[in-house]
Amino acid sequence: MRFPSVAISLSLLTAVAEAAVTWTATPFNPAAVPLAVRTPYLSAWLPQGAGTALNDAWPTFWTGSILGWAGYIKVDNTVYNFLGAPSVPGTTTTKAVQKSLTFTATQSTFVLTAGPVDLTVNFLSPVEPTDLVLQSLPFSYLALSAKSNDGQAHSVQVYTDISAEWVTGDNSLTANWTTTTTSNILTHQVQLVSQTQFGEVSDHIQQGSAYYSTASGNGVTYQTGQDTVVRAQFINNGKLANTQDTNFRAVSDNWPVFGFAHDLGSVNAATSPVVISVGHVRDPAIQYIIAGGVLQSRSLYFWSKYSTVASAISFFLGDYSNALSRANSFDAKLNSDSSAISSDYAAITALSVRQAFGATEISISKNSDGSWNTDDVLMFMKEISSDGNTNTVDVIFPAWPIFLYTNPALGKYLLLPLFEYQATGQYPNKWAVHDMGAHYPQAVGHNDGNDEPMPLEESGNMLIMTLSYTQKSNDQSLIKSYSNLLDQWTQYLIQEALIPANQISTDDFAGSLANQTNLAIKGIIGIQAMSEVASLLGDGSRASNYSSIASSYVPQWQQFATASSGDHLTLSYGNSSSWGLSYNLYAEKLLGTKLFPDSVYQMQSAWYPTVARDYGVPLDTRHTYTKSDWSIWTAGIATSTTTRDLFISSVYKYASDGKSSQPLGDWYETVDGSVEGFRARPVVGGHLALLLV
Repeated sequence: MRFPSVAISLSLLTAVAEAAVTWTATPFNPAAVPLAVRTPYLSAWLPQGAGTALNDAWPTFWTGSILGWAGYIKVDNTVYNFLGAPSVPGTTTTKAVQKSLTFTATQSTFVLTAGPVDLTVNFLSPVEPTDLVLQSLPFSYLALSAKSNDGQAHSVQVYTDISAEWVTGDNSLTANWTTTTTSNILTHQVQLVSQTQFGEVSDHIQQGSAYYSTASGNGVTYQTGQDTVVRAQFINNGKLANTQDTNFRAVSDNWPVFGFAHDLGSVNAATSPVVISVGHVRDPAIQYIIAGGVLQSRSLYFWSKYSTVASAISFFLGDYSNALSRANSFDAKLNSDSSAISSDYAAITALSVRQAFGATEISISKNSDGSWNTDDVLMFMKEISSDGNTNTVDVIFPAWPIFLYTNPALGKYLLLPLFEYQATGQYPNKWAVHDMGAHYPQAVGHNDGNDEPMPLEESGNMLIMTLSYTQKSNDQSLIKSYSNLLDQWTQYLIQEALIPANQISTDDFAGSLANQTNLAIKGIIGIQAMSEVASLLGDGSRASNYSSIASSYVPQWQQFATASSGDHLTLSYGNSSSWGLSYNLYAEKLLGTKLFPDSVYQMQSAWYPTVARDYGVPLDTRHTYTKSDWSIWTAGIATSTTTRDLFISSVYKYASDGKSSQPLGDWYETVDGSVEGFRARPVVGGHLALLLV
């Protein structure tokens, strides 16, 4: 059941949450808790502001639209709601009481008390960076386990469902659904009747199906139908009717839901977990431009191993204990590496991982005979919430540290679509393209050359990322295959980097500006990066030439960019009252190029604490807002621990302040911690920057 207005003012939500928070949160209460976050279209969150319990709000898509996901537990015939905010007229239920919330890089775990029983609700979204099949499976886990808290045995049944809201951004559209049993796996499948290949509505894909699955067996029942009918069946009987509603209809017409009930029997000690998978699959997944303007349809990589969705789900559910073990190992390593810097930093990186990977998909093409071409692996990233572009270079760039940290090959797979496309000659400009397509999941290029113009930004980014990949992986395939393109972009940088024309940078929301100090840094490092590439390729004369050019630019840049007071770099040449985050210097630390003198780093490190606000250092003097990704990059160039920790603690304070109820936004106000325009973007992968330098 829905109510006419689902919009609740943030101030009211925050006030309610602050009054209600009684649980322990480890490491803190994030604005939105990732629940099932795997792809741009499997992205479910608990919006909680300063603290909303798992059963005080509906899970939402990253945009904020509701994803119906409900849960009940019945203990000795008393029914408690533990997930979502369902209302079932004519029934009596109570709310389970949330005791704790813990999040790690891959998991969000809630413990709730349902009278004499404690229920552990674990949401696991695997992050499998070194296994392309596992990483490309578009499924997440929900695991439920119960334990008596009074030393007595109790009769326990659990129930969950999802709604048809998982398949569309327009709830007036008609869906249909089926429930099947294959290899002892029960699966609800739901999809739109009329689909649009590669099409979105309100950022939801209008193609493919949602799947909700669990192992069948004694005590497992299912039902599909109107939300209030199916939920009442469980509330009143502790089990479902094993019936299917075949009255296919609009998503919002009596809200069809797809439920499972599990009878756990008599419970005292902790039960083995009830494991449920939720996923969203479409095929083909990506439209990609190849030579001659041909549009190729690409599939998610997991199809190279599983010929049916059912077989993939069967594996996924059966692999739960192994997946949990791998997730725990991943979480522990990230936590250990990050905690060596600080506990605040460990909390930031943990919150960032699922969000960064959740904007990506790994794809594969077919050979002419219909077999899978496992040599053709391309990764695609959606620029979530800002432009919705595909493989935006200046979004991949800030996210880049997470790929270098987890598996540099993933970075290669992200860059390959950009290289392959430009190598066909279809992109007419002499600088690097901004993105692979204006609307994800279409990577159809910009043959007219009218992509968002960031010529210096993107050319520098491509050179820096390509060299850093090569250094980390010891794989020279990119620089060997695309040396001509890299050299072409370097020629542009040689002409334009020292005195940048009036243009936008990645921070396009701040407006265009000539003579940008930070943009010049990127261009100069890009030239030096090509010198290193040439050296690796055995072209000593070219390497020497580019290195001498980059080196000659640095003292000139220093003269242009240093304020007359001599205590900071300017935002733009000649404006001594201006300044900004010189985050592009981080690229030099990453590459080890040692172009810029130590005095520049020391000067900036001393300067930033003098201009910090309550929530950190503004991006630049034009505004009081900042970016969390660039803040952590800037922490990476700090020569003092105090300055480094200032940036870390500021991002931590913002992430944990409870003033938002949306997935982490990277653009926020340093005055009061309020969010600007972005949410759920993959650029938070840049929060792992300190793990690389």
